[in-house]
Amino acid sequence: MSNVVETLLNENIKGLKPYESARRLFSGAGNTQQVWLNANESPFANPYDIDAQRFNRYPDCQPPAVINAYANYAGINQDQLLVSRGADEGIELLIRAFCTPGKDSILICPPTYGMYAISAETFDINVKEAPLLADFSLDVDKIKSFKDKVNLVFICSPNNPTGTSVDKTQLLEVIEHFGDSAIVVIDEAYIEFDSENSWSRELNNYANIAILRTLSKAFALAGLRCGFTLAQAPIIQALMKVIAPYPIPEPVAQIAAQALSPSGLATLGQQVNVINGQKALLKQSLMAIEQIELVGNDKANFILFRSTDKQALMDHLVKHGILIRDQSKQVNLENCLRITVGSEQQNKKLLSEISRFFTNQSSTQEA
Repeated sequence: MSNVVETLLNENIKGLKPYESARRLFSGAGNTQQVWLNANESPFANPYDIDAQRFNRYPDCQPPAVINAYANYAGINQDQLLVSRGADEGIELLIRAFCTPGKDSILICPPTYGMYAISAETFDINVKEAPLLADFSLDVDKIKSFKDKVNLVFICSPNNPTGTSVDKTQLLEVIEHFGDSAIVVIDEAYIEFDSENSWSRELNNYANIAILRTLSKAFALAGLRCGFTLAQAPIIQALMKVIAPYPIPEPVAQIAAQALSPSGLATLGQQVNVINGQKALLKQSLMAIEQIELVGNDKANFILFRSTDKQALMDHLVKHGILIRDQSKQVNLENCLRITVGSEQQNKKLLSEISRFFTNQSSTQEA
């Protein structure tokens, strides 16, 4: 590192490590020889039409076609919605708008999505923790102890990587407890797989909730980088003060609007049903393997499991072109791996290699 970089680099940045996203760990998403089951992406790739006539113009900050369509989809008012570059930007906007660097804190409930902490640390915001209980439910008493100590409370439901949904009674207790002191951010990136537990219907009842959504998972548009923040108008207006002038490229807006059209939503429903069906079959097959213990729940598009042969199994799958995600560094997830539900063909290949691995393990031990 040059002297000028060392001299000028923010102190809070010097010790940070980049978030180990699935694509940073394994690059080359276009490699069709690989089976990509490590990033909770959809196995579907849907066609869209693009009109280039407006590419010479800057895009709308909040494209009306996208805002109107998603507000209608979520059952909220248009002034209760902001579209951004993925839900990850929504996380950053909330932190930038409602936390003062070097002074304020957020609260997370690990094991959970890593970008809450990474984004906070990048902006010199402290990160407090109230770990989930052994059954991955909220430790409500611990969370409530942070009253007047944090500005944002991040709760992921369905939770990544445990696949569990937060009990509504517990979450309501948290929301009401922080009613006058903190915004409770409910990350619903996987809500299409657990739609009955969405909080969007409660938006008008609570001024201190913000909901994160995305087109990356069930909508099969991870490459689009398009996410949404749902909240009452004052929160949305505050986020508009810190968002970039042109956050959504014109091609992204066009595709998002098509995905949210009646035909797009019909496709969404059909594909969610297919993924849920494959998830049930995958779960059943994994449960039959003695060396595997399922962990958490299956309310998203992935399955979490534990195996004492975690590293050897992971190495075996990578060697044979199958990529899944190691979650064993997270609290209470020792020896845990996470599998994204893929296509029928991908899931069969995965199960075949897992079975072959444990068969070879048994043969080696017997010898």
